[in-house]
Parts: sequence; C-alpha cells; structure tokens
Amino acid sequence: MSEKNPLPFAKTQSRAMLLWVVAVLIGLPLILPSATLATEILIFAMAALACNLLLGYTGLLSFGQGIFFGAGAYCAALLMIHLQMGLFTALLGAAVAGGFLALLVGALAIRRTGIYFVMLTLAFSQMAYFVAYTLSDWTGGDNGLLSVPRPEIRLGDTVLLSLADARAFYGFVAVLFLLIFIGARRVIASPFGSTLMAIRENETRASAIGYDTRHFKILVFVLSGAVTGIAGALYAMLLHFVPLSNIDLMMSENILIMTIVGGTGSLFGSLLGAGSIVLLGDFLSDLWPRWLMLLGVILILVVIFMRGGLWGGLVSLFEQVRGSRKAAAVAKEEGL
Repeated sequence: MSEKNPLPFAKTQSRAMLLWVVAVLIGLPLILPSATLATEILIFAMAALACNLLLGYTGLLSFGQGIFFGAGAYCAALLMIHLQMGLFTALLGAAVAGGFLALLVGALAIRRTGIYFVMLTLAFSQMAYFVAYTLSDWTGGDNGLLSVPRPEIRLGDTVLLSLADARAFYGFVAVLFLLIFIGARRVIASPFGSTLMAIRENETRASAIGYDTRHFKILVFVLSGAVTGIAGALYAMLLHFVPLSNIDLMMSENILIMTIVGGTGSLFGSLLGAGSIVLLGDFLSDLWPRWLMLLGVILILVVIFMRGGLWGGLVSLFEQVRGSRKAAAVAKEEGL
C-alpha cells in the first residue's frame, strides 16, 4: 500500500501526515504505562522504517537488518565505553558502521535476485552473529556488552539535557525519529525515490530505460543500514546493555514482521507495525509463557485478512465508510 491512499491524513499533503505523526509522538508517553515502553516502540519504528525503504519501496526482502542494528549498537557502545565519546559522536559512529556493513552486504547480495538474494542476506546474518559471538573481548559474547552509558547532551562543558530520566530520553528519541521520518519522506518524494519504486515494479524495464539499478539498490541499502544502525545505538542506550540477540537472525525477523504487519510501502505503517508488535509482546507475555504462539496466530490473521497490513486495513475501512456514506446520500436524494 502506498501513502497516496485516501485516508484523511494521507490523501493530500505530507503536512497532514506529519501532524498525525507528531500527535502520536506526543500521545505515546501519555497513554502507555511507561516512557521506556514508548521509547522502545519508536526505536523499532525507526528500524522498521529503514526496512521499509528496502522492502516496501525497492522490493528487496532482506534478512540482514539485524546485522546493521547490532553493528550500530556495538559501535556506539564501544565508542562511549572505551573512548568516552559523546552522544552525537556515538550515533554518527553507529550510522557509519551500519551504512558501511550495508554497503558490503548490499554490494554482494544484489548480484543475485529473488530467492538467491534472500538466501545471501540470510547467510550474512548468520555470519555476523557468529563473528560477534567469537569476538567476545569486544562484544561480551553470550554475556553481552555491559554498562552502556546514556550520555548527556552538552554544549562544551555545559549540560543542556540529561537523558538519565526516561521521559527526557523519550523526548530525544521522538525528535530524532521525527527528523528521520521527514528525511525519509523527502527521499521517497524525490526522483531517487521514484526510481526505487520503478525498480520495485519492474527492474528490467527500469534498467532498459537507462537506470543503473545496482547503483540505486546499493544506495538504498546504505541509507537503510545507517538508519538501522542509529536505531541499534538508541536501543543499547535504552537498555544500558547490548545483548548478543541484537545481531542474530531473530532481530532481522522481528524488524521484517513489524514492517509487514504495519504495511509495506507506508512510512506511517512502520510506526503502526512497531507499536502493535511491541505492545502485543508486552501484553501477551503477561498472559502466557508461550505467548509467541499467540502472537504467531495474530500475525497469520493479519496477513490473511489484511493484505496491506494495518495501514491497508485502515485504508479499506475508510473507503468502506466513505462508500456507505455516499450510498446513503444518493439514496436520500433519490427518496426526495
């Protein structure tokens, strides 16, 4: 589903969409029981948004997102722990680490298409996990990387904002998410974004009219990897800890599930998908130890009955309501 669908906040100007995003960002910490849970939703929404650039807008099903997520987490944590780097330097390092690994993975994986591309990203994901496990002096191995700090925002020696408080950290993540969302919207609305969608629809035709499709796919890989790396760094700061699971295949699967459930080809859907999966996990885990089975059933129902994800379901619901209102108006006029 595309964000050109006729929902009130999507059918006209991007400004309306941004207002809805801002409303969600303001409402999350007020509605949810903790700011930490709201922050987790935004971090994974950021990762799902980055995945959507690949899957939803370019048609690349990648199982390598966990590589970039974990790399960003490890890089930022190591910079802060061993080199005492500040917040923005750590986030920049995470973006560079995620983007660089995405460049390597993308340059090799796009040499193949279809199932072979998917299998290559799957193989790279497994390789990254075992590399992280082996380099236990750097990553902590099974024990993870402990004592990850949450640096203050400083201007010289002056502390502008302490992020130790959960709500302050949420505010920082919310601002960062909004900036990334706006940037992604601009990318999708640009000629570059139009080319990505042309590749998604028919790569052979896009190549035939003169586009170097491999070049565009590598660029979107790097962009997606950089954003995912930032999300991984923020997650490490949220937990004060980098578990080995940040870089395993399950993390890639979770990010993909959030993207698909929210709706591929919709940046706002990435926020819906991340929110629904994180909240379902938090709710169902209190009900039953085998809550993943319940989550699996819910995901199957979403895929079967809401082919466009939650965003597609909202679009269909709005169209039905609008259609019924038009039918009622016509019937009323005929009755008069």
